[in-house]
Amino acid sequence: MPGAEKRMSAALLAILLGGFGAHKFLLGYQQEGLIMAAGTIGGFILAVVIGLVTCGVGFILFIIPFAVSVIGLIEGVMYLNKSDEEFVRTYVQGRRPWF
Repeated sequence: MPGAEKRMSAALLAILLGGFGAHKFLLGYQQEGLIMAAGTIGGFILAVVIGLVTCGVGFILFIIPFAVSVIGLIEGVMYLNKSDEEFVRTYVQGRRPWF
């Protein structure tokens, strides 16, 4: 089935590099991939800058890149739990970008 070969690659990328949206780029979802990459990189930079300015209080903002990475992990596990047909129907043909 065309597109089924992306399931395992997308799952591994989502689990390992999900915070950067690598799996989204593989599946052709550039906008969603950029959102995830910006959330991780921007959240990290924001947490460091605000944390330094506020003497550590702003480091709580590290929750932003952590949350984006958890989303990637969840999506990777979802990809692994789907059959090839279901994966293709949902993410390749149906173009469903989130969960």
